[in-house]
Amino acid sequence: MGLHLTPEEIYSVNHSALKDAVVNLGGGFCTGEIISREGLLLTNHHCGYDYIQSHSTVENDILTMGFWAQTKQDELPNEGLFVQFLVRMEDVTDQVLRGVKDHMSEDERNEMVGKAMAEIQAEAKGTTSYDVVIKPFFEGNEYYLFVYETFHDVRLVGTPPESIGKFGGDTDNWMWPRHTGDFSLFRVYSAPDGTPAKYAPENVPLKAKYHCQYRWTVCRKTTLPW
Repeated sequence: MGLHLTPEEIYSVNHSALKDAVVNLGGGFCTGEIISREGLLLTNHHCGYDYIQSHSTVENDILTMGFWAQTKQDELPNEGLFVQFLVRMEDVTDQVLRGVKDHMSEDERNEMVGKAMAEIQAEAKGTTSYDVVIKPFFEGNEYYLFVYETFHDVRLVGTPPESIGKFGGDTDNWMWPRHTGDFSLFRVYSAPDGTPAKYAPENVPLKAKYHCQYRWTVCRKTTLPW
């Protein structure tokens, strides 16, 4: 279909790649893309909906009217919102199923698998601040380990009015092609040293390892000062 990215440009453990520009937003089914060197994040309007609504008041109804921060100081913090960057993933099927025997009951198998997963996750996490999870695939026949770096300071930068961002509603969102401005903008912040941190005034925009430039999507590696 014309895609010219190599597998290494999409996913790499040793070098920054497209995976470093794509995040999980809020731990659910929403994703986002980093679109600037300073942690600007593009996601769907409905993914930011609850946080946009939380900042809306009778006097300043940004859900209805829209919102655009004119400076970084005007960007709005969102308690409980976080993003996760994938650090690496690994097939750990053999390790998880090593102690499983054909004669085991389902309860015995689940106990054995659960114990193995806990040990592998603990070893992968070590002394890091990473979040580590193992997820089953193909009805429990394969297991993959995912290591994430989680940032908890995510601020609202901009959103169109609800009449634009949610035009057509959820029915059209899932059933039909839509002509709508279904987007919202956030920014990821880190501690001054670049590590994850909860909201604090002294936090700084994340220096992204990789970001997408929308012409439409072209992703470029960011040169980091360190």
